Amino acid sequence: MNPIEALGGTQGIAAMARELGVDQAMVEKGAAALLPMVLGGFKSQAMAQPGGLEGLLGMVSQMGGGSLLDAVLGQQPTPVDQGNQILGQIFGSKDVSRAVATQAASSAGVGADLLKQMLPMVAMAAAGFMAKQAAAAPAAGGGGLGGLVGQVMGALTGGGGQSNGLATVMSLLDSNKDGNPLDDIMRMMQR
Repeated sequence: MNPIEALGGTQGIAAMARELGVDQAMVEKGAAALLPMVLGGFKSQAMAQPGGLEGLLGMVSQMGGGSLLDAVLGQQPTPVDQGNQILGQIFGSKDVSRAVATQAASSAGVGADLLKQMLPMVAMAAAGFMAKQAAAAPAAGGGGLGGLVGQVMGALTGGGGQSNGLATVMSLLDSNKDGNPLDDIMRMMQR
């Protein structure tokens, strides 16, 4: 799976670029750097939820479910407050969201200010995409949300024998090698 599919594919990239007034290539680079961290936040949230992935999916559904992706893809300005609510749930604080944007900026070569604007959109698109995928395969035991997070993370980190620069950056950020760089970023913030 191409990780950009989790953001609504080229239509999602084009919608974000149009709304932010920047080049699609820049949005794609920024989204590719932000998405693994957002998915890492979803993974951490799922592990913290009493119902695991089911609890995470319930949280995403309460926040808008599949309509979150539709809002990013639509012609109207994206209601980023919904994205900020998702970020609050998965990262816990604005400081962590800022740190995520700063870390992504250093790996993507895209300005941190632009990535801070993109972050709620990326969170909404990814959450909405996961909700739609889970709804399309309701009893796919082991598939659904967990499978999607695994597929996207695998694609981003060079799974399937494919190596890329993002995989190297992700492994550097993931200092404790648990497959999730978010906890390491949060630890850096506490220092």
